[in-house]
Amino acid sequence: MSAVEDNLITPDRTILETLKIIDTHGVPFGLVHEDGILQGTVTDGDIRRGILAGIPLSDPVAKVMNTAPIAAAGDISDSEAARLMRRSGIGHLPLVDNAGRIVDLKVLKHLDPKPENGNPVVLMVGGQGTRLQPLTNDVPKPMLEIGGRPILETIVERFVSQGFNEIYLSVNYKAEMIENYFGDGHAFGANISYLREDQALGTGGALSLLPQRPLSPLIVMNGDVLTKVNFSHLIKFHQNHGASATMGVSEYRFTVPFGVVETAAESLKSIAEKPQHTFFVNAGIYVIDPNVLDLIPSDSALDMPDLFQHLLDQGATPTVFPLREYWMDVGQSHDLVQANRDYGEVFTKSDD
Repeated sequence: MSAVEDNLITPDRTILETLKIIDTHGVPFGLVHEDGILQGTVTDGDIRRGILAGIPLSDPVAKVMNTAPIAAAGDISDSEAARLMRRSGIGHLPLVDNAGRIVDLKVLKHLDPKPENGNPVVLMVGGQGTRLQPLTNDVPKPMLEIGGRPILETIVERFVSQGFNEIYLSVNYKAEMIENYFGDGHAFGANISYLREDQALGTGGALSLLPQRPLSPLIVMNGDVLTKVNFSHLIKFHQNHGASATMGVSEYRFTVPFGVVETAAESLKSIAEKPQHTFFVNAGIYVIDPNVLDLIPSDSALDMPDLFQHLLDQGATPTVFPLREYWMDVGQSHDLVQANRDYGEVFTKSDD
């Protein structure tokens, strides 16, 4: 019952409070109840969809919860519960009594442990890092140090800690420095292979160098991105939406440092003093279904945004995954300084 007690949430709790609850405990799943009676459930994906819809984190969780969750009787056996979850494509199953009162919570990975996160990962680490010159004159950008070790080592460690062990590094500029450091990945708990670009192929074109077509969706990420995102949540979000491709996006706020004037011909209509605008920006983190690789030409440069545009042009509907975790694109010198300031606070703490 501890998992149930830890994850009980009333409908009036804020989304932000709910996030702290489901992120803190070992079961990232909220049971929304009134007087112990199940009213709904909430997952990471529910909250991210709410973020995309513009629902503030200060709003009650009732606005984003699933009001018609799958539940089962409290006397269901573990094997029956596991079958129901696999058949329904869910990882958590609330158990209720005849009155709808929550009595337990079954978790698929506890009942039916299987190797998880078999999705391959491709890290794009071949760029020259011109915006970080002269620091990158002698060292490739992913090997610049943050927190006393290369950026790329922190990225690889993040994936391995979440069970993603099949990693490809797409290399070009000063490739030998990266290959000599990481080798076959054994020392880092990973199986690392290399996609060697004879010419710069861009963040999408390098995928044409994969030695074989993967059997499951692959994660593609820029090698200069530091993030605490849960990549399992990203994969599940992608699969739940049946998308051919998913782009991670980060919220970006921009304040105009002047009063913005709205006019009608020569007449003044209004003045907005230093208005703030909010956008979602490409975070450099993607999930790609294997069939999308057919759109990538061999030995031709192609960037990931262009690949997504190709999908849109063909009538496909890629999804976007809003990051709510720490994210930084270490593209310029001031980003490197900030990332070093953040490192001790962000990356030396457990995700629990």
